[in-house]
Amino acid sequence: MSNESADRAAALCTDYQMDTYARTATLVRGRGSRVFGPRGNQYLDFTSGISVLALGHAHPAVTEAIKTQAETIAHCSNLFFNETVGQLAEKLHKVGLGGKCFLCNSGAEANEAAIKLARLWGGANGGRFEIVCMENSFHGRTMATLSATGQRKVQQGYDPLLPGFRFAAFNDLESVRAAVTDKTAAVMLECVQGEGGVVPATEEFVRGVRALCDEKGVLMICDEIQCGMGRTGTLWAFESYGVKPDAFTAAKALGGGLPLGALVASPALSSVFTPGSHGSTFGGNPVACAASLAVFDAFDKEKTLENVARQSALMRRGLEGLVEKYPQLLEVRGKGLLLGLVLKEPRAGELLDELRAGGLLACKAGPSVVRFLPPLNVSDADMEEALEMIADSLDALFGE
Repeated sequence: MSNESADRAAALCTDYQMDTYARTATLVRGRGSRVFGPRGNQYLDFTSGISVLALGHAHPAVTEAIKTQAETIAHCSNLFFNETVGQLAEKLHKVGLGGKCFLCNSGAEANEAAIKLARLWGGANGGRFEIVCMENSFHGRTMATLSATGQRKVQQGYDPLLPGFRFAAFNDLESVRAAVTDKTAAVMLECVQGEGGVVPATEEFVRGVRALCDEKGVLMICDEIQCGMGRTGTLWAFESYGVKPDAFTAAKALGGGLPLGALVASPALSSVFTPGSHGSTFGGNPVACAASLAVFDAFDKEKTLENVARQSALMRRGLEGLVEKYPQLLEVRGKGLLLGLVLKEPRAGELLDELRAGGLLACKAGPSVVRFLPPLNVSDADMEEALEMIADSLDALFGE
């Protein structure tokens, strides 16, 4: 692509798309852990499309699955059966909670489905409708998921929000207990708050929420949209806490780069939705389902979760060494390959600019946190190169 074409790409997006994103670079193709710009420049992509591309860009098996399915049948209305869609539902049954799923297009849509499921269940069990969510959580941009999000900064301007949501302090079990009432249908949480600053839940907290939900007879729902699909080292983040929710939501990496989300329920909740009670025109699109099946298959064949453990340890050691070196850094937090480098001052944007100039893409998780989301199959060499880039960027920003 010529310089003129690159400038035109930026102009087209700026002139004809609504101004909802602060875009920074033009990308034209990707391969593995790398993306390429129009002028021959390249970057190590440690955003993975914000945790979407678990296997990196253009993974051969995922690409082939998409191509084969697109040549067979690209869309099948949910008024009909399709084997590829059914195969993914079976896979989620086996690796999930042993129940059924609802397939949709995105994380927000999956969380919408979870909220509706909880309210339907709650209405039939004592007229319950409230959902207890966590402060600093993020569950989506639709009106219901925005109302369930514990960050006022993303809610501003959209009042009145939907009623029926109460909030408790994350990692504070007594706060959750105080928020649960006789109107509570469910408690909803992320085991690692990604958008909320890369903050992992403590084991005591997650286990305590599970016990509290059992005690009060309410549902426990885990939002696995960013922290699931292997991102934190186990297939689902809740697995590392030794608990099972009553339902969980998945998206982002689930579709291998294509739009796909899922609400996965336990057997006890699998019959709450009935024909006509919920739906999605494009949900469970066969091409996206084929891509998802290829991702699950590659996880097994390529020992992806083992790589997450190895690369997470390598990256954490490297980042912690930088925290010791630079007094401007506070800590490293997160799990698996969802890691945040926390600055003492709100200068994450400046560090991101330095990283990008040096050839590494990352993203923010608040004004003081740089979030790293490398592909789960990132190589040793790419990880070592990324750590060198981070060190160089910190030296450029904070060095004398």
